[in-house]
Amino acid sequence: MSLSPVEGVALAEIESGGGAETPESRGVVGRSPGRLAWIRLRRDRTAMVSGAMLLLFLLLALAAPLVELLYGIGPKEQFQSLLDGFGMPLGYAGGISGEHWFGLEPGLGRDIFIRLIYGLRTSLFIAFAAAVITATIGVVLGTLAGYLGGWLDAVINWITDLTLAMPFLVIALALTPTLVLRFYGEREAVSPAFGVAVLIGVFAVFGWTSTARLVRGQVIALREREFVEAARASGAGLGHMLFRQLLPNIWAPILVSFSLAVPQFITSEAALSFIGVGLSDETPSFGRMIYRSLDYLQTDPAYVFFPGIAIFALVFAFNLFGDALRDALDPKSSR
Repeated sequence: MSLSPVEGVALAEIESGGGAETPESRGVVGRSPGRLAWIRLRRDRTAMVSGAMLLLFLLLALAAPLVELLYGIGPKEQFQSLLDGFGMPLGYAGGISGEHWFGLEPGLGRDIFIRLIYGLRTSLFIAFAAAVITATIGVVLGTLAGYLGGWLDAVINWITDLTLAMPFLVIALALTPTLVLRFYGEREAVSPAFGVAVLIGVFAVFGWTSTARLVRGQVIALREREFVEAARASGAGLGHMLFRQLLPNIWAPILVSFSLAVPQFITSEAALSFIGVGLSDETPSFGRMIYRSLDYLQTDPAYVFFPGIAIFALVFAFNLFGDALRDALDPKSSR
């Protein structure tokens, strides 16, 4: 005797004890891709250690005024009385003491520790602001180019190729003094906020191309999928297609690209500040501190050691966390 599908299911339920086996009954709970990525990330010791380091750096940067209040010394205070006749800090290892944890700057006598804290704040602010702007520009242009295609895709690709062909360092060296002379006189002091804004603008002009190409490729791979075709057939508008259908499915590579862009901007800011582009000496910066420390490399190695190790630890932690995040967001990863 043949059974209908409904009768067959009912008979199977009776034989199995009266109910279908569910994932919850087997102890299996469905997890979202974000939940799975978080589980992989928590199991990665490198991700946890580097993430803890980044959290510490971020808290120090955000709490710089509080650190200054507790430390009792500001980034612009000078302690000329603690320098000898040659401008070198008195005491051991560049003037390290209970009052000045990392010693003093030769020549000006400023406290190195508090300037490192504010330099960390400057670098992270510039890097995160530039990363947000470049990610936004890259996502918008890449999504439009990948989904609409045609002449718009050709124009955006042409602009991308043109931007990549421009030498970043040469343009930055030529553009920054031009902007300074445009808004300030030759003898006027440049505002620290203006220098920070110029660096962010330079990074925004050149930094969006990699994100745009990444997003364009992802969108091209998704625009012919069934769920996109179904949304298009139902009459969904352009905004709904881009922000409700496509972007939620490519957030993982965008997040990884953002996490890897931040350390690139940190090192670029330090390099430009090292050669005197963007930030003045009054603004605490890793690049300016390393530049000034080169003259005292033999006589006061502690001066170059502390800012050098600080920027190394910051960039290294970002790169490690970015690699771990990429592995966690990869469904094919075994980690």
